[in-house]
Amino acid sequence: MRVVVLGGRGLIGAKTVEILRKKGHDVIAASTKTGVNCVTGEGLAEAFNGAEVVVDLTNSPSFEDEAVMNFFDNSTRNLLSAAQGAGIKHFVALSVVGTSRLLGSGYFRAKQKQEDLIKAGKVPYTIVQATQFFEFVGGIADFSMRDDECFLSTANTQPMAADDVASIMADVALSKPLNGTLEVAGPDCVKISDIVSQFLQAKNDKRKIVASAEAPYFGLVIEENSLVPADGARIGPTKFESWLKAALAADVPIPSGH
Repeated sequence: MRVVVLGGRGLIGAKTVEILRKKGHDVIAASTKTGVNCVTGEGLAEAFNGAEVVVDLTNSPSFEDEAVMNFFDNSTRNLLSAAQGAGIKHFVALSVVGTSRLLGSGYFRAKQKQEDLIKAGKVPYTIVQATQFFEFVGGIADFSMRDDECFLSTANTQPMAADDVASIMADVALSKPLNGTLEVAGPDCVKISDIVSQFLQAKNDKRKIVASAEAPYFGLVIEENSLVPADGARIGPTKFESWLKAALAADVPIPSGH
């Protein structure tokens, strides 16, 4: 099977491409570096020629409200148009658990736009909504800095390993379209402040954590379970403790400070 992976060189994209290739599929890792631009539409028709499945793992280079909306609006319209023209049988897109509950954020308004366009389109689809990745826990700490303290939300999260996300994306790509949404998450529900604290302690990072229900999460104050999937979500097997131990042992470059 020929599969086109947009964003095929990113964190999830590169892993998804590798999994699919190991399964024996013909995979095109498409990106601007390979002459494929989903925002302008350049190269899409050529990349999609002969493919059966398209996996959209792209993300906006800017999180500014107008820029991120323009990215997901334009890119999704172009991708769906090219997919329809090429007779793509399954369009798979990665989104975020809780998107519809986080519309106070310009980024999530743009992700909602992406989802709405896919649902209204004519191409069979599956939207995979994933929780936050373990790999970005350190980034949450950095983004949450106020003066010399990490001001962190006590809301719940159920993060997962990027490897598990990629494994699920590959599996979904090879399955029949749901024409609906699949939520995926890690095995454990924890408070954002607690998992960041665990991360910092493991890194011997001495920054002080201030935990509060009013602390913003990437600029948005959220409800207790805004980031948590509903019952029936597909659960990745990797626990945070296991991932963190392996990452530290392998000296994986994960965020650790200012």
